[in-house]
Amino acid sequence: MSYVLCLDCGATNVRAMIVNDRGAIVAKASRPNATDAGAENPEYHVWNADRILSQLAECSRKALAEVDAAEVKAVTITTFGVDGALVDADGKQLYPVISWKCPRTAEVMKRVEQYIPQDRLNTVSGVGAFAFNTIYKMIWLKENRPELLDGAKAWLFMPNLLAFRLTGEMHTDRTMAGTSQMTDLKTGDWSEEILGAIGIRKDLFPPMKAAGESLGCLTSEACEMLGLQQSVPVISTGHDTQFALFGSGVGENQPFLSSGTWEILMLRTPKAALEPADYAAGATVEYDSKAGLLNPGLQWIASGIIEWVKATCFHGESFDTMDAEAEAIAPGCDGVKLIPDFLPSDTVPGSIQGLILGRTRGHIYRAAMEALTLRLKQRLEKLEKVGGFKSQDLLLVGGGARNKVWTQMRADILGIPIRISNVSESTVLGAAMFAFAGAGVYASPEACRDAFGITYTTITPGPQQAAYQKILG
Repeated sequence: MSYVLCLDCGATNVRAMIVNDRGAIVAKASRPNATDAGAENPEYHVWNADRILSQLAECSRKALAEVDAAEVKAVTITTFGVDGALVDADGKQLYPVISWKCPRTAEVMKRVEQYIPQDRLNTVSGVGAFAFNTIYKMIWLKENRPELLDGAKAWLFMPNLLAFRLTGEMHTDRTMAGTSQMTDLKTGDWSEEILGAIGIRKDLFPPMKAAGESLGCLTSEACEMLGLQQSVPVISTGHDTQFALFGSGVGENQPFLSSGTWEILMLRTPKAALEPADYAAGATVEYDSKAGLLNPGLQWIASGIIEWVKATCFHGESFDTMDAEAEAIAPGCDGVKLIPDFLPSDTVPGSIQGLILGRTRGHIYRAAMEALTLRLKQRLEKLEKVGGFKSQDLLLVGGGARNKVWTQMRADILGIPIRISNVSESTVLGAAMFAFAGAGVYASPEACRDAFGITYTTITPGPQQAAYQKILG
C-alpha cells in the first residue's frame, strides 16, 4: 500500500490527511486556524506562517503514527488562493502573509486605475476584480513598505512558502499564480503589461510549476518535523478550488459548485470569453489543474454568512437544531429577507429585512440560505451564458453539501437535480491524485482518479419547488 501525505491549510482548520492508493483517507488530524491582527491596525488580518507550519507538522506526526510512514511516496500542499509573502535570498519572510480577509486592500482596489484601467486588468488577466487579489497586496506593499520589495528575493504564495520551508527550493504553483490578477490569460505566464503598470519586477516570481510536478524533496529537518522516515518529493498542487474540481470527477462543461466559506461556481472548459459586463457581475477565470483548460466561474461568500448566523443567533446550538427550526418555516420566510453582502469591499452593506414581532432566529437562518441560493441561481444563469450551455444538473462538493435543508432548497429553486459527490474530501483527494501521479505510482492523475472511483448522491426537486417557482414568478 502506498500513501500520500496531503497538508491542507484552510481558513478555519489546518489538516494532515493520509490518502492510500485506492482513494481512502486512512488517517487524519486537524487543528483550528485563524488570522492574527496586523501590527499596524487591529482590524488588519494576517496569517502566521510559522504557526501554521508548526500545526501542520503536529497534525502530520499524529496522522502518520497510524500508518506505515515508510510507504509515504509524496507530500503535497493545498490551500486558499491569492495569499503569500515576500522573502529574502535566504527565504526569510519579510512581512506577514496578508490574509484574503484583510480590509486594507479594498481601498487599493478602488483606486487601481491610477496604475491600470480595471477593465484592462480584467481582460488581460481573466481574473475578476476582488479586493483580496494578490495584485492589491503587492500595490499596498509598494505604497507602504517599498523597502521590502526592493530587498526581496521572491514572492511565495502560501503553499510555496510552506514548501520552501520543507525543501529549501522556491517555486510558484501555476494554479496559485492564476488567482493573482497578474498573469496573462492568453500566455499563461506573468503579464509584463500588468507588472509594468504597477511597478513590480517579474523576477520576484520563481519559476512556475504545473500540478503534478516536483517542488523538490524534503530536507532531513523537514522529515523529522513531519514524522517521516525518508525523504520524498513535495508535489505541486496549490489552489484548493482547482483540486476540488478534479477530485469531484466533474467533466468539461458541467457546472460545479464548491460550497464552503466561499461558494465558487465553475466550469472546466478550453475557452472562456468574458465581456466587461460579465466581470461587473462577479465573473473570473482561473487556470485549471490540467494544461489546456480554464475555469471560468463566479464566487461569493456563503457558509461564512451561515457561520455568522450560527454564532450570532444560535449561540452554540447544533446545526441539527438550526435545520429543524428552518424546516418549520415556509418558503419565503414570511417576508424575512437577508441581503448577503457581508464583505468590507461590498458597495452596499448587507442587511436583514422584514423582521417584526413573531419572526424568529429560524426565519433569519432560512432567509440566509434562500438568499444564497437565489444568488447561486443568478450566477448559474450567467455562467450558462458565458459557457454557451444549459445545465442538466449541478455537481456539489464541500462543507455546504452536508446541509440537507440547504441542498434540497438548491434543487427546488434551481429546478434541476443536485449531484453530491460522495467523495467527502474532494480537494484532498484531487490533490492526492496529482501527487500519486507525480510520484510515479500512477501514470496520470486521470488514471489515479479512475482507480479511486467516484459515486454520487442525487437530490431532485421536491414538493417546495412549486412554491419557490411562484415566489420567483
